[in-house]
Amino acid sequence: MLVQRLGAPSDFDPLLARVRDARIVMIGEATHGSYDYYRLREQLTRRLIAECGFSFVAVEGDWPDCDRVHRSVTAAPGGAAEPQTALERFERWPTWMWANAEVARFCRWLRAWNVERPEAARVGFHGLDVYSLWESMQAIFDYLGEEDPASLEAAQDAYRCFEPYGKRVEEYGMASRFASARCEDEVVRLLARTREHAAVDGADSFSAWQNAEVVAGAERYYRAMVAGGPESWNVRDIHMADTLDRLLDRYGPDSRGIVWAHNTHVGDARATDMAADGMINVGQLARERHSAEAVVLVGFGSYRGTVIAAPRWGSPAEAMVVPPARPGSVERRLHELMPERAVLVFGGDDQPGWVTDTVDHRAIGVVYDPSFESWGNYVPTRLGERYDAFIWCDEATALHPLPALSAPGEMETYPAGV
Repeated sequence: MLVQRLGAPSDFDPLLARVRDARIVMIGEATHGSYDYYRLREQLTRRLIAECGFSFVAVEGDWPDCDRVHRSVTAAPGGAAEPQTALERFERWPTWMWANAEVARFCRWLRAWNVERPEAARVGFHGLDVYSLWESMQAIFDYLGEEDPASLEAAQDAYRCFEPYGKRVEEYGMASRFASARCEDEVVRLLARTREHAAVDGADSFSAWQNAEVVAGAERYYRAMVAGGPESWNVRDIHMADTLDRLLDRYGPDSRGIVWAHNTHVGDARATDMAADGMINVGQLARERHSAEAVVLVGFGSYRGTVIAAPRWGSPAEAMVVPPARPGSVERRLHELMPERAVLVFGGDDQPGWVTDTVDHRAIGVVYDPSFESWGNYVPTRLGERYDAFIWCDEATALHPLPALSAPGEMETYPAGV
């Protein structure tokens, strides 16, 4: 194991050496609301783009919202000249995950980087998630209305199937327990028609195809969600892994992708108790599909600090105090052993027990109650198997949300808010 104190972006050199020829680098976060994670992830991502030639950033966000950001950072026709304008249009709760000053700063840098390069070499920004059923349906209508009005019928049939449930698509999930209420056939027709258009080279046709994949994934997700258990989680992470693979294909055989998501999606589920509960995740699937050598998984953690989160699903975000990590956790051990900030690169035969043994590892979602620290908010983890590297911040501070509009999100995800 190699430990490097972090003080400047150049201190990521040992991690970049570990990346070498990896096609995918996934960079996690132990919360969805810590400035330090976003800032350090940005610094690492800039170096991966500038020095290693990575092709795109794919985040745990909705495709339509992130597509507006993509058009801005690539200076595509119709894209906002200021990326923050696109970020401020994020409406689905929790908006602060991506509509924040830290992401806006990165996106401004990315646009400046891209405009100096030919269109084919510009670095994209894309969403991996599955929640945007209605937004994706509207995007498909907009595309087909201009490109192929004859295919609108398939989109209209799918829309009419979901329409009785309005924006409360979880009600569709309840109704779908009866076979006559299921929208699978209509969604399959819609997906088939938009796939035909995706065969035509063009960013708009690819985006329409991806929106159709979101509609298909959302239909599966809401049916699984009402049944309880881990299946809806698995549907969501398989969708994100499939989207990542489509992006790699879209960008070409030599493309390389960066993923930003929570540790619970990035870190290999097989090295946690998630596996015993029947759960898989994006990090695991990427290793299985592309080989462990082609994928580098990077986790984050901290001992204490502040975080932006909400006390209940759908309630306003607030700055909360993150108490010191509980005894016996990996965060407590790192607090005792590590400098204030460090990057750990795992490997070799000299790894200590707290890297190879199963140890509690903190995970904070968009919903957080600090009083649960005594028994919840931790995932039993074999750190050196779950990640290839780990970025440590002894104290992390809350990020800075943008004044985005907020609309209610989906029902609480499983497990809560990650």
